[in-house]
Amino acid sequence: MQAQGPASGSSVSGQDASKADDDAAQQKQARASSTSDRTPCNISGTIVDVHGNVVPVATIVLEGPTPEDRRTTSASGSGGFAFDGLKPGVTYFISINAQGYQSWKSAALTLSAGQYLLVNDIRLKFRGSDTSITVYADQVQIATQQVIAAEHQRVLGIFPNFYVTYADHPVPLTTKLKFQLAFRANTDAMTFVGVAFIAAIYQAGDIPDYGQGWDAYGKRVAAGYADTTTDIFFGGAILPWMLHQDPRYFYQGTGTTKSRVRHALSSPFVCKGDNGKTQPNYSSMGGDLISGSISNLYYPESNRGVGLLFQGFAVTTGVRMVNGLLQEFVLRKFTPSARQKN
Repeated sequence: MQAQGPASGSSVSGQDASKADDDAAQQKQARASSTSDRTPCNISGTIVDVHGNVVPVATIVLEGPTPEDRRTTSASGSGGFAFDGLKPGVTYFISINAQGYQSWKSAALTLSAGQYLLVNDIRLKFRGSDTSITVYADQVQIATQQVIAAEHQRVLGIFPNFYVTYADHPVPLTTKLKFQLAFRANTDAMTFVGVAFIAAIYQAGDIPDYGQGWDAYGKRVAAGYADTTTDIFFGGAILPWMLHQDPRYFYQGTGTTKSRVRHALSSPFVCKGDNGKTQPNYSSMGGDLISGSISNLYYPESNRGVGLLFQGFAVTTGVRMVNGLLQEFVLRKFTPSARQKN
């Protein structure tokens, strides 16, 4: 019986040693597998300036250890960029250049297999100068960048939301930019779709008095687009240029609910001048009245007159007040490029 003890113990020890060898082999194999994992990596980011405003016009260069690793891309309208299919274990650098801004370069970026790296510390600085001429040029550049960002603002990514600025420090628009924004809004495909949709509703209600049929529908579409064009250009470009006023809605976003409601409801009546001071919104109100007056040239005689002009003005003003509330409390949440700046 005693002879069996050592034999039995020797057998157990042999099993433990074998098991330990197997575990060691499995660990070694796992380490080797991990080392050889070549699952591609990804790098992405969003480019903003030091004030948090999106910089949509920028060139991004990815540098690696070899010329084959070098890539170049451009920022999207919302300031985003991405590089995919990158090699794990390789050190990369990102450099960014944009007109009017100082160049930016990242620290060394080394990714593990399958990693998705979000670079969230990109803050471009403006190019400074001691001369007033250069400072003025920078103001124009800032305004240009803000308009470019506005031209990419779409509710649900579809419907244009160009005439609102979410910038923390908005600057006055030049005359060129006022007309550029008006032209962009007036020629957007969704503007045509909206006019056609409203014309269909008017067709069903038989207003204005064009009658029925495709010919009447065509007249309603033409009249609707003419209304839109005169309203956008007179209220959003011509009068703002002549009166030195800003046609945009300035998103407040902070303060009490009462102050934000007051800001939204007053937007049809109050605006900012190019000098930064609050002024009566002659541009918006005047644009609506001029547009309504011009419509008397092509509306049926039964739909003309001073009474109908001011009735339409009152309705438009009410719509603008509702739009102000939507801009202040709702639409930013559904505007992807603006939501990224939260």
